[in-house]
Amino acid sequence: MKQEERRERILALLEEAEEPITGSTLSSLFGVTRQVIVGDVAVLRAQGAGIIATPQGYLLPKAAARAAHRSRVAVRHGAENAELARELNLIVDLGGTVVDVSVEHPLYGELTANLQLSSRQDVQRFIEKMQELQGEPLLVLTGGYHLHTIDAPNQEVMEEIRAALRRAGYLVE
Repeated sequence: MKQEERRERILALLEEAEEPITGSTLSSLFGVTRQVIVGDVAVLRAQGAGIIATPQGYLLPKAAARAAHRSRVAVRHGAENAELARELNLIVDLGGTVVDVSVEHPLYGELTANLQLSSRQDVQRFIEKMQELQGEPLLVLTGGYHLHTIDAPNQEVMEEIRAALRRAGYLVE
C-alpha cells in the first residue's frame, strides 16, 4: 500500500471512530512502525486535517463536540495525582470535556497539551499513563496555575462546572 492510500485510510478510520485510536493500533492495522504513523499524521495535519493527538490516541473532533459551549477557566492546585484526578473528575462528572491544559512558560510562552478527557475512565487512564511515564503535569512549571479549555453541552452546565471548581477552591478569579 502506498503512503497516500494509507493516509487516506487513516483519515477515514478517524472520521468513523467513536473513540481515539492509538498510533500502535494504526501501525498494527497497516503493518508499519508507529513512527511511520506519526509521520503520516503530521503530513495529514499539514494538509489541514484537524487531527488531535491525545493521551488516549488520535481523534478528529466530531461536529457535535465542536458545537458545544466552550470556555477557558483558570485554576490552581497541587501536583499530586489525587488532586489532579479530583479536579478533572469534578469537570467530567458534571458533563464537561477537558479539551486541553495550558500554562504560561517564561521562555516558550503558552504551552498547551491536548487532553480530550470526558469520563472518569479517561481521567484514570491519563493519571495511570502519567505515573507509568513518570511524567509531571504542566502546572509544576507555574506553581499550580493552569488553564483548561472545557466543552459543555450548554451554558448552564458550564456554570455548574465553574461553581464546583469555585467550591473546591480551584477556580482562580
